Amino acid sequence: MDYIIVGLGLAGIAFCEQCLAAGKTFLVYDKGGAGASRVAAGLYNPVILKRYTLPWKSTEQFDLAIPYFKKLEQKLETKLVHPMPVRKVFSSVEDQNNWFSASDHLELQRFMKPQIVRDDNSQIIAPFDYGEVLETGRVDIVKLQRLYETYLVEMHAFAKAEFRHNDIQIDGDTVMYDGVQAKYIIFAEGYGIKYNPYFNKLPLVGNKGEYIIIKAAELQQQAAVKSSFFIVPLGNDCYKVGATFNWTDKDNIPSEPARAELVEKLDALITCNYEIVSQQAGIRPTTGDRRALLGKHPKFPQLATLNGLGTRGIMAGPTLAQYLFEHLENDVPLPEEIDIARFPKKF
Repeated sequence: MDYIIVGLGLAGIAFCEQCLAAGKTFLVYDKGGAGASRVAAGLYNPVILKRYTLPWKSTEQFDLAIPYFKKLEQKLETKLVHPMPVRKVFSSVEDQNNWFSASDHLELQRFMKPQIVRDDNSQIIAPFDYGEVLETGRVDIVKLQRLYETYLVEMHAFAKAEFRHNDIQIDGDTVMYDGVQAKYIIFAEGYGIKYNPYFNKLPLVGNKGEYIIIKAAELQQQAAVKSSFFIVPLGNDCYKVGATFNWTDKDNIPSEPARAELVEKLDALITCNYEIVSQQAGIRPTTGDRRALLGKHPKFPQLATLNGLGTRGIMAGPTLAQYLFEHLENDVPLPEEIDIARFPKKF
């Protein structure tokens, strides 16, 4: 066996795809249940709308991610990618001017429509209108994970079980777990890495994000709307609303304060009636420097981590998985910004 992969979120799936493309054998362990990927809104949007900037290597990531998900659609014979505009609700004339200024920058011209967008949806309060991000949409992550798990089960490459870190046996150049010998174990556990004795000292902060799903027949909104939160159309008059950011709670239990916060923000933006259908919570694997955590353990090089994707797992996952795979297979150096070697005192 070449790889044992722990976790089947966006990072784990992306690493599986690297293995399949290169003809490598692997086995995935995932216990299921709540996780950041399973509750994420699924939007792909290359622009940070709080500051009108691009994230680290955003264009490179974006240009790899969209074809990657299209390929997964073909493999799994289903619709996963739903193109839709993302419209930023301007808060003021100054906000409009900041948009215009940013859209003049060469690297942003591709993704930011330079004209103000006036939406005649009377159910949304937007007196200063909108800015529209181009080449955006939503990936159905829940469907992807469900179908990809089935795909791996049929390949006999999936174990629905909790991974027991203390049962790892390292012998020479290989590693043994539960009777399976492999060259590497890849930990794509998200916030679960905090319980991993080999990597739990890495500065993965994690923050809890919560969403509500609403049904609003009158809203009739086709584009995703960004204010201080997102409203993402899901179809059938349902919308995902969120998310909150809680740096204190570290559980996957939906909370009443988060629900109240989202309702208050939603009521200030839309005028129509709605029904709350459900509420979801998950811990995002975020880091203090907003950079991912990739690389081999300095003492046990058979163990590696693919983590810290934060809020941009859809865009970043395929690129980061490729970086790690090339590092392990071909000794290609990792970018310094994401290499866990930048934290030598954490091991």
